[in-house]
Amino acid sequence: MKHSQYHPVPSQFPPGNAHSPESFTHRLFKKTWPALLMLALAYIPVHAQQIRLHEALEQGKGNFPFLKAKLAEIRSAENRIKSVKTDYLPAFIVQDQYTYGTSNSVAGAFLPNEGSALSPSGGIRPENHYTGTFGSFTTAMVDWKVFNFGKVNAHVNAARADLARSQADYENELFQHQVKIIDAYLLLLINQKLVDAQRQNLERATVFKRVTDAAVSSGMRPGVDSSLAAAEYAKAQLLLLESQRAEKAQRLRFSELTGELRDSIQVDTMGFYSQLPASPGETASFLKNPALKFSQAQIDASLARSMAVKRSYLPSISLVGAGWGRGSGVSNKDDSFRTDFGSGVKYQVYNYLFGVSTRWNLTGIFRARNDYRAEQFQVERFKSLYRTQQLQLDRQARESEMQFQLSLAQARLTPVQLAAAQRAFNQAEARYQSGMTDLFTLAQSVNALNRAEVDKFVTNGNAWRSLLLKAAAAGDLSMFLNQVTQ
Repeated sequence: MKHSQYHPVPSQFPPGNAHSPESFTHRLFKKTWPALLMLALAYIPVHAQQIRLHEALEQGKGNFPFLKAKLAEIRSAENRIKSVKTDYLPAFIVQDQYTYGTSNSVAGAFLPNEGSALSPSGGIRPENHYTGTFGSFTTAMVDWKVFNFGKVNAHVNAARADLARSQADYENELFQHQVKIIDAYLLLLINQKLVDAQRQNLERATVFKRVTDAAVSSGMRPGVDSSLAAAEYAKAQLLLLESQRAEKAQRLRFSELTGELRDSIQVDTMGFYSQLPASPGETASFLKNPALKFSQAQIDASLARSMAVKRSYLPSISLVGAGWGRGSGVSNKDDSFRTDFGSGVKYQVYNYLFGVSTRWNLTGIFRARNDYRAEQFQVERFKSLYRTQQLQLDRQARESEMQFQLSLAQARLTPVQLAAAQRAFNQAEARYQSGMTDLFTLAQSVNALNRAEVDKFVTNGNAWRSLLLKAAAAGDLSMFLNQVTQ
């Protein structure tokens, strides 16, 4: 039988089964039960915290840092929409300045210096006057882009599409993370069961060793049986240690997904080993999978960005209004100079201005056209990713159905395998006690019984994991959670 890739079933000295009160093993067990009890107590985990599946899902949702990062991205996108919407408001700019400088001027035009324009105003005289005076200048200006041909709307729509993309990204990450938590839960549960099986295996290996040692000492069995029993006992110890190592490693992986590393966490078996999952019947279409919704949101966001880029080169028509007052140490009446501060900051003239302004960067169309083409290639990229995701989910949905049916068939066969192995062990034990076979043959039958017991744990867990795979492909965890005992 094929086992899970996560839990290969080793060949080992098995735990065996309960026997009749008259069996030789049972009689020796009554003599050695105090030592076995101490051995069992030594392996019982102390102060282990037990957690149920729905609790693990809630903890992972609230504590896992990567999901918190995705929520922060959503908040960022929400505030970005508010920021873009401020473009609907008029620009209202005020400034007040006090200066000290000369006021020589000459007729003629000039160009600003990298956006900084030095005022050309001043008296035109036959000679330069280098006496500095104080001055003041206060302005208030309103610039309202009342017509922008949909540029602001396009940027707002792009910001909203980015918010929808961030939300779809979070929903997808949350869904995938919950799938990981459930799978890690099931794997940890299987590992815990395997540790129990190996612990029982070691206890029974101890019994067989004592039985064999006693028989060899009394001359009823050859000395080689004692060596073989000792080897099987050591092997059982190694298998227990290996199962404990795997269980502890899986426990850390599971607790990491809940957002807090804990060495003592234990998972509740709930109803996973009391029943097999039922076929969910007609499943939801994989087209509703959060991963596919996220891919579609990426396409929509890229389309919205491309529309914003396309409209960015269009002109804007603004209503402009301004008012200002100006003072100077140079009198506007007789051109006389006053160097005191109070004369310079006192306003001498006042002005206002109203008008309509149209701004259009005609050469900006070349840059906008290239940016638009670049964004269109991004749209094609996301469409290809969508089709790739769709193809993978379609394959996963079909494969999960096949694996679910196969896992159910395997899980239903393991009780038959276990019963046959149990009968074979009982017969081998009876033949060994009557001297008709050797210990090596008995050990083989016990190994077969142990493999059957381990198979029962693994195949039962894999049946639930296959149902989880179907739910993951359909994008609907309720398909799995509805069958779990809360």
